[in-house]
Amino acid sequence: QVIFLICAYVTVYMIYVKFRKTFDSENDSFRLEFLLVPVTGLSFLENHSFTPLEILWTFSIYLESVAILPQLFMISKTGEAETITTHYLFFLGLYRALYIANWVWRYHTENFYDQIAVVSGVVQTIFYCDFFYLYVTK
Repeated sequence: QVIFLICAYVTVYMIYVKFRKTFDSENDSFRLEFLLVPVTGLSFLENHSFTPLEILWTFSIYLESVAILPQLFMISKTGEAETITTHYLFFLGLYRALYIANWVWRYHTENFYDQIAVVSGVVQTIFYCDFFYLYVTK
């Protein structure tokens, strides 16, 4: 968890400080409401228990599954992306692939699976497959 948090903070630092000049405000026209409103509604409708922490956890899982969409939209719109961006997204996809391997292992060894996490992970994997296609062809 500590390594994950450090990596997350370093990533945010790199985005907002080191690579700030690479932000393309002209082409970044994806409206976040199209992600946040459905994800928020879905997290209230489909969760394990109707408690604040459970709703927030479910919201984070659903949001993670569609968080790549603005970047995919921009890559599709411009037809290109910065090398650092494509490598970052590639490794996020690799992380997702390892996550799926973890689910398979846990189901095999513990007979456990979380339906919300699995469905969201499958959705996210489908979006990453689209990115991997763009990554290989561009």
